[in-house]
Amino acid sequence: MGQAGTATLTISELREFASFTACEQRYIRRSLDIGLGRQDAFKLWARDEHELASIRKQYVAYQDLKTLRTMRPDDIGFEDIETFMGKLVRMVAFDLAQEKMTSFSAFRFLYERLLGAWARPWLPGAFCGGAALPQIRPDRRRVLLHSISEAAATAPGWSDREPSFYPEFIEKEAA
Repeated sequence: MGQAGTATLTISELREFASFTACEQRYIRRSLDIGLGRQDAFKLWARDEHELASIRKQYVAYQDLKTLRTMRPDDIGFEDIETFMGKLVRMVAFDLAQEKMTSFSAFRFLYERLLGAWARPWLPGAFCGGAALPQIRPDRRRVLLHSISEAAATAPGWSDREPSFYPEFIEKEAA
């Protein structure tokens, strides 16, 4: 793909990120810092003791990310599916229980970056599995499960193009 095509896809990713709520954007940036080890999330994101505790729990919840990145189960066989999906759904349920993401789109945006493009076929199942767990409040379950389109849930194929836009913390200037 040429440079113009790559630029168009990056702009598309920027627009998608801009369509998320401010809360979703903040949670995605924070999660990428934790999951990709980009920044010290405690210093950057904790505004109070509650957020400090939440970040600590998120570091623990994300401890299987490195393992998940290397697993890449076969999308035809069933050999690795229990271990992979078990770890992934547990992590997804943690993120959804934080009540910062309200849609499959925001979830997919985050997890494509945490795991890579290869994980796209696994994301609808992990999202539905995590969103349907009793740890998610019933009214949140409804919102989350209604946010995944039939097209996303039943896609016959997925792009293997890696994401190019990874949003980062933006310092607010003092007025």
